[in-house]
Amino acid sequence: MSRGDLTEAEWRVLKALLPIEPENRGRGRPPEQNRSIINGILWRLRCGAPWRDVPPKYGSWNTIYRRFRRWSEAGVWETLAVTLAEIMADSGHYSIDSTTVRAHVSAAGGNVWLAPSASGLFLTI
Repeated sequence: MSRGDLTEAEWRVLKALLPIEPENRGRGRPPEQNRSIINGILWRLRCGAPWRDVPPKYGSWNTIYRRFRRWSEAGVWETLAVTLAEIMADSGHYSIDSTTVRAHVSAAGGNVWLAPSASGLFLTI
């Protein structure tokens, strides 16, 4: 298991929320191997690499991509996010995004005027 892969406890929670019932899944990979596909999707989302660069230990990149797309179109990820948010709200654990965006020094405010100088260049006043 790699650093970012799902733990056994995380997989048990997630497995119950995924649409992988044998009667509804059709043909393809058996549900037992969905854990590696989910780990491949998480790896790709975490790293931001192209789908073709997903390590082969997670399975075929094309299978991982198709599963991600099919579940995206079916709304599985939205349902999963809402359900996990409800579960996490009960547990008292919260995650806050601490993304910051730095602005250029001239975006700090104040009046900045450009005035022509004798050399033809503009000076800030």
